[in-house]
Amino acid sequence: MPKRYTVTSALPYANGPLHIGHIAGAYLPADIFVRYLRLRGEDVVYVCGSDEYGAAITIKAKKEGTTPRAIIDKYHEIMKSAFERFGIAFDIYHRTSEPIHTETSQAIFLKLHEKGEFEVLESEQYFDQVANQFLADRYIMGTCPKCGNENAYGDQCEKCGSSLSPTDLINPHSTLSGSKPVLKKTKHWYLPMNKYEDWLKEWIVKEKQNLWKTNVYGQCKSWIEGGLQARAMTRDLDWGVPVPLKEADGKVLYVWLDAPIGYISATREWAKQHGKNWEDYWKSPDTELYHFVGKDNIVFHCIIFPIILKAHGEFILPTNVPANEFLNLEGDKLSTSRNWAVWLHEYLDEFPDKQDVLRYVLGSILPETKDSEFTWKDYQARNNNELVAIFGNFVNRPNNLIFKYNNGVVPPLGELSDYDKSVLEELVSYPDKIGDLIKNFRFRDALAEMMNVARLGNKYLADTEPWKIKDNPERIGTIMNISLQIIGNLSILCKPFLPRTAEKLEKMLGLDGKANWEEAKKTNLVKVGTTVNKIELLFEKVEDEVIEKQIAKLHQPANNQQQTMNNRQEITTSNNPEQHQVISKQIIPQKELINYDDFSKLDIRIATIVAAEKVAKADKLLKLTLDTGIDTRIVVSGIAEHFKPEEIIGKQITLLANLAPRVIRGIESKGMILTALDGNGKLRFLHPSEAVMNGSTVS
Repeated sequence: MPKRYTVTSALPYANGPLHIGHIAGAYLPADIFVRYLRLRGEDVVYVCGSDEYGAAITIKAKKEGTTPRAIIDKYHEIMKSAFERFGIAFDIYHRTSEPIHTETSQAIFLKLHEKGEFEVLESEQYFDQVANQFLADRYIMGTCPKCGNENAYGDQCEKCGSSLSPTDLINPHSTLSGSKPVLKKTKHWYLPMNKYEDWLKEWIVKEKQNLWKTNVYGQCKSWIEGGLQARAMTRDLDWGVPVPLKEADGKVLYVWLDAPIGYISATREWAKQHGKNWEDYWKSPDTELYHFVGKDNIVFHCIIFPIILKAHGEFILPTNVPANEFLNLEGDKLSTSRNWAVWLHEYLDEFPDKQDVLRYVLGSILPETKDSEFTWKDYQARNNNELVAIFGNFVNRPNNLIFKYNNGVVPPLGELSDYDKSVLEELVSYPDKIGDLIKNFRFRDALAEMMNVARLGNKYLADTEPWKIKDNPERIGTIMNISLQIIGNLSILCKPFLPRTAEKLEKMLGLDGKANWEEAKKTNLVKVGTTVNKIELLFEKVEDEVIEKQIAKLHQPANNQQQTMNNRQEITTSNNPEQHQVISKQIIPQKELINYDDFSKLDIRIATIVAAEKVAKADKLLKLTLDTGIDTRIVVSGIAEHFKPEEIIGKQITLLANLAPRVIRGIESKGMILTALDGNGKLRFLHPSEAVMNGSTVS
């Protein structure tokens, strides 16, 4: 058994608020795990913090017309407050902009440099001639070469999870100016990951195959078998941890070098505040390390960061990286740009007493091995049919009956029937059952077993029917005692999942809240003679109008607060202030100037869609057959998330006809469909107001 545990959740970028997809991916599962370990009396530190460096922050600052410091200060506080209100029990929520983080990151970089772990290479990097600066990975977008996603970043495709380099992208463009970047020479410090391929195969492919989740192991194995490449650990940016070398003046550490080191610097700060030795939690072989992340962070936490730790030579390696898949929302992918999200801070504002309801619903649908979906109707059903009708109903009935029959005082046990004994025997089996599921990261199943304890209590009361017993107070007292013992054990077993509910149960039963997990195996946790307290309703029904309001909210343009957070600008469709409609629009910077000769080369024509079908294994792609008036041709277009094939046949569209053909998913595509993104994130075809002859030119 390990002496201690270090648990981390992915550091969220301080460039926007948290939504339920973040919570279901990296934070609620870790919180359940940590709360369980604490109930077992384990020595555990749970660290997290805001990731405040990297191009994502500077991009946000440029969009909002402010400074990176203003951005991180703003969103750090929003996220920290939301975590606290939701009940995520970090031991410390730190910041990578703190001096102790700079010191820690630079020390680790220098140690690797002194050991000769880096290769200093001059290479060609993308440079934006309009903005006059080198482009960090996140300043470059293009088409993913692996899945065809047209909005992949220079370091990663967030659709398929592939780790990329900027030069891998097809048709790259700068997010600063919209222009096509050029390659220009610069010098950087590279981590030769290929040097560690054999070690990774031994460590992951052999040691972790039966320990790590299949989705985690599979992605790592695929990445390793694809061959590892050297990766630059420095960047040409003015925002980040400075590279601590004179010859690297003006360069900063790559965010995926400094960000995971944020776990270490946060632990150092926590240890300093609590008189602990931080090295016990990062360098002792008696410590187990767990990283909770979403699937888009698997490679960084399972391959890149472990290589850094291994190369340094003094740190322990992760015992497990129980990454989750993605959470979808109401039949669509979560999208911050389209405001298709349930924002955590907004939920907590609108439902201030329903933190545990959201914890329960998300816990029930965690995307542990595959993507899952949140819907407001399911939220309502789980609240009303499970939390209210099963959990709350069970707790409420003994609470009322004890005052009716015994003035609120816990009665002694009388003679136990065989049924009483079987119920108590089943009750004490749940701690091990639930604990084993939590230890194996099967949180959905663990939560279901916790609810089975409430079901056990409901069934016991329904079967014994104390309200029908006449002239046998001892039997009524026995039933009351056993029912209260079930609630007492439930107050411990629900604590990892529903911490505020657990506190209410402890208050009801007069418990001090100090009971550990093993005590949930007792059948006398609630002492005879204790006077219990009247309990308020644990959960209330959620009415239809509440749910309808939330669904309608998703389909509305972002409110002013969210517009600010997502860099939206307001435009109006009428000059009449009483009638204007506010819609949201993402403003893309103007591209570099071209002359008329450049424009005249474009052959833009009207065409009609005569056939349409989905491209196999490509969520965004449609294969379109077009009548262009000059020929019939195939065009592959990334519009499948906005249009159904059967709905667009016969539509006239605008086509860039003389774009050089290219093969997409094995299909030769001849041209490009022109579309516009409206204020609600919906693609619209550009088409003539009246039908015209196919082949008509646009000028």
